[in-house]
Amino acid sequence: MKLKLLSMAALFAALPALAEGTDAAKWTFDVRELSLSYSNTTVSNSREYKDSPVSAYSSDSQYNIVGKLDAFLNRSTDSGLWQNNLMLNYGKLKIKPAGEESESSESADKIWLSTDYNQKLWRYWDADVGPFIQAAFQTEFTANQDSPRYKVISGREGLKMFEGEYIKELYGALVEEYDFTYSHDKNTKLAWEVGARAEYPIREGVKLTGTAKYTDYFSYSKYVATDLKYDLDLTAKMEVSLTDTLAFAPYVSYRRGQARGTDKTGSNLMIGLQLKFADLFNLN
Repeated sequence: MKLKLLSMAALFAALPALAEGTDAAKWTFDVRELSLSYSNTTVSNSREYKDSPVSAYSSDSQYNIVGKLDAFLNRSTDSGLWQNNLMLNYGKLKIKPAGEESESSESADKIWLSTDYNQKLWRYWDADVGPFIQAAFQTEFTANQDSPRYKVISGREGLKMFEGEYIKELYGALVEEYDFTYSHDKNTKLAWEVGARAEYPIREGVKLTGTAKYTDYFSYSKYVATDLKYDLDLTAKMEVSLTDTLAFAPYVSYRRGQARGTDKTGSNLMIGLQLKFADLFNLN
């Protein structure tokens, strides 16, 4: 099976937006999250996933500190939204048991770069709705234990609801991944994916936020034992505003998946506290 180059198509999909009149375009820089989190991580069946390149499933149960940056450069017009996203997420803890050599374990390690174009064809529930296409590259800062560094190019195409009052994003998509983590086992995978991001204000200065993503793989070009059959990722926060841009947020995050080479599932539960900065900058 050969990659159908959805990622390259996504780049060309942004060209209609660039071709529109510049007077109607609105450029923004959205620092969605710049945060420092302290959490308690509980991992199940990590021994079964010790060779997995997904650090969330192979890490130890631990207390740790995680830093995250999630920023977007956006171009919005009446007919579409072009988004360029950089996300950096890293958490690591070193442990030195008495009389033993020091050990380290990663519970978060992700570098994500993406560009996507979302068309605005309809309005529903005070949100824009239309087809979208995305190109993305994901890797890590460091390789996890004995596994190589995770490296995947992916493309997504589907339907999305976005920029609503409560529903900030809700989509369903076909995903194609070209996984070259293992140089001798390069693999092309197909999956269905659904994702969501929502916000709900409880009272002034307090809101609930949540994200969810589920990916179900149904086709592979070859057998690699560490490839996932499915991947579920959920996060919920209660954000309490300290200033217009700074918030304190208790949160819970849960990730669950199963590799092709084992009948046991891997999971990662994080309960923690987060100090978060977020702001939107108008660039016009």
